[in-house]
Amino acid sequence: MLTSRTFVVSLLIGAAVIGGCAKRPATTQASAPAPTASTAMVPATAAPITRGPEPAPQPTAPPTAAPTPGPTARPSPKEFVAIPELKDINFDFDKYDIRPGDAKILDANAGWLKSHPEQLVLIEGHCDERGTNEYNLALGERRAKSTMNYLVSQGVQSGRITIISYGEERPLCTEHNEGCWAKNRRSHFLVKPQ
Repeated sequence: MLTSRTFVVSLLIGAAVIGGCAKRPATTQASAPAPTASTAMVPATAAPITRGPEPAPQPTAPPTAAPTPGPTARPSPKEFVAIPELKDINFDFDKYDIRPGDAKILDANAGWLKSHPEQLVLIEGHCDERGTNEYNLALGERRAKSTMNYLVSQGVQSGRITIISYGEERPLCTEHNEGCWAKNRRSHFLVKPQ
């Protein structure tokens, strides 16, 4: 019997040596953040957690830097006047792209503005009567912006330019036909001395 018992013990020891010990799989341990008052589990019988008043900030040394100036106020549209040297440009229906013929007009306008750096310019964006008031105000603004961007690309300083949209509010022509509507889809220029 001793031999069979020895055999069984030897077999178990051999299996342990050959198989090795069971190992835990390698894992990365992440620690959870410490619970806060808002996430901690509080028994229902416990008193609610309250916070005291926040401490008042302590006064610091007065600032030594000078305050920065606020944004420059834009001039009122009432201060601007139209002049014959600056010509209007027109747009296709529901568009705000500069057409090739109108680019030539803008080139001439940019030349005049560059030779008169003392003048500020107001670009008004206008639309025809078709479309909602809100849509036409947005389209008029896009027209004025594309006109301004063209002038800036030609060397006119952007700080001299103000834009405004009147949408359909200030038509040149009040008839209800395409010829009249085409006149109303425009960017109009006004100037004032700086």
